[in-house]
Amino acid sequence: MVSRSAAIVEAKNVDYYYPGEGETVWPALSGINLTVAQGEYVALIGPNGSGKTTLLKLFNALLTPFGGEILVQGISTANEETLPAVRQACGMIFQNPDNQLVATTVEEDIAFGLENLALPPAEIRRRVEDVACLLGLRKLLRQPPHLLSGGEKQKVAIAGVLAMEPRCILMDEPTAMLDPAGRQDVIDTVRDLNKRQGIAVVHVTHFPEEAAWADRIVVLNEGQLIVQGSPEDVLTDLSLLHELKLQGPAAVELAALLREDGYRLPPQILHNRELVDSICSLERKN
Repeated sequence: MVSRSAAIVEAKNVDYYYPGEGETVWPALSGINLTVAQGEYVALIGPNGSGKTTLLKLFNALLTPFGGEILVQGISTANEETLPAVRQACGMIFQNPDNQLVATTVEEDIAFGLENLALPPAEIRRRVEDVACLLGLRKLLRQPPHLLSGGEKQKVAIAGVLAMEPRCILMDEPTAMLDPAGRQDVIDTVRDLNKRQGIAVVHVTHFPEEAAWADRIVVLNEGQLIVQGSPEDVLTDLSLLHELKLQGPAAVELAALLREDGYRLPPQILHNRELVDSICSLERKN
């Protein structure tokens, strides 16, 4: 069991503004306070424009807050001298893996960040081999990334981040461009890394079924943190989600409709299997 006492990322009263026309500005984030603990899996959800991607970029020091402070393992992201340490601790996975793949082979792509750290060749080879084995990429090491499937490309992008030995992975809708099989493969991979290696995950997603696997869900709206809690508490609160023009997981939405028709189902069904088992249990009783 991974201890979750240590904070990996902390946002302390963080504000961020994007310039508007003339001298006007609009707040992308306002007064955000959030801590991500070691080994925790946090899902960020919210309507488009709610500040989810902005918050991830602040965690990775791609952006610097206008107010407040971001700390990564106790290091302020505002200090340019410590940016390499911040970005090594928090690796970022983007929506489109093609934006992250830069080399002519999978092996070279995984090694790219390590070479920029000027690590010894033997250490680079060891890390590339280790993450390739971990993610099932050994047979693809000599392949050009552009010939891979979408799911394979995203796993290569994850491998490149993992080779840097981060303590946290930041994911900005990493499955949005994948088919259902590719989506499931990537999510299973990340969940396994989280559970087995204790790597913290902050996952921005529009898919409620993906958010349902997190330890904690954080809801943003118009740059503010509206609510946070367990998936069972947040994703079954359909009145809140619908007010924000969000949908709950399919199992939650269907269970709510069945309850309206008189079916006595448990209140916190999240996953399809839970819904099927509950319906089958009702049928056996009848």
